[in-house]
Amino acid sequence: MFKLEALRSSLIVSCQAYPGEPMRDPRTMAQVAQSAVTGGAAAVRVQGLSDIQAARSAVEVPVIGLWKDGHDGVFITPTLHHALACASAGAHIVALDGTRRGRPDGLSLAQTIAGVHEQSPALVMADCGSVADAVAAAEAGADIIGTTLAGYTGEREKTSGPDLEFLHELAALDLGLPVVAEGRIHTPAQGRAALDAGAFAVVVGTAITHPATITSWFADALVR
Repeated sequence: MFKLEALRSSLIVSCQAYPGEPMRDPRTMAQVAQSAVTGGAAAVRVQGLSDIQAARSAVEVPVIGLWKDGHDGVFITPTLHHALACASAGAHIVALDGTRRGRPDGLSLAQTIAGVHEQSPALVMADCGSVADAVAAAEAGADIIGTTLAGYTGEREKTSGPDLEFLHELAALDLGLPVVAEGRIHTPAQGRAALDAGAFAVVVGTAITHPATITSWFADALVR
């Protein structure tokens, strides 16, 4: 098993494509993951069981796996079933919704995390949307706190870039867990700022692995 400490101050690249996009294919995402690792990614984050399996075969760095089911509310690895499936597919770390909202299977976050720990060697990354979420997730037994859902649950304003204030607040609390910055990190400077704000590691997705969005940034800038 990898050592979590090895990810300190590192770049984690999220390799995901949206439904209906040409790149929405496990083999393609595995190749994107390989390219990210070549560029210096210390770990990758992928969505879907087939993508997790493909990434595990393609790269030797830790794989953070999740399973999105739905589009609203709790949909990032929403149940224990989803979480265990991600672990069985090969995820070293299972990322799941770490908010205080009700889960579709009726289990608490603590029960879900305990189930993953009891039935697999995978660690659990709780994707949180607020300080209260992070505190609750730490108490529930999460191994890693992610800022992934900041600005998406109604508890914090959606910032244009990473929510650095959120990171500062979590650092001040000293939860005793790694806090991984994720969400709207679009430039190297923003990644550095996230580390300086107290992040243990930084996840970048769209700005590295989503050509459609990156292209739109340039196209929009050229419109007079």
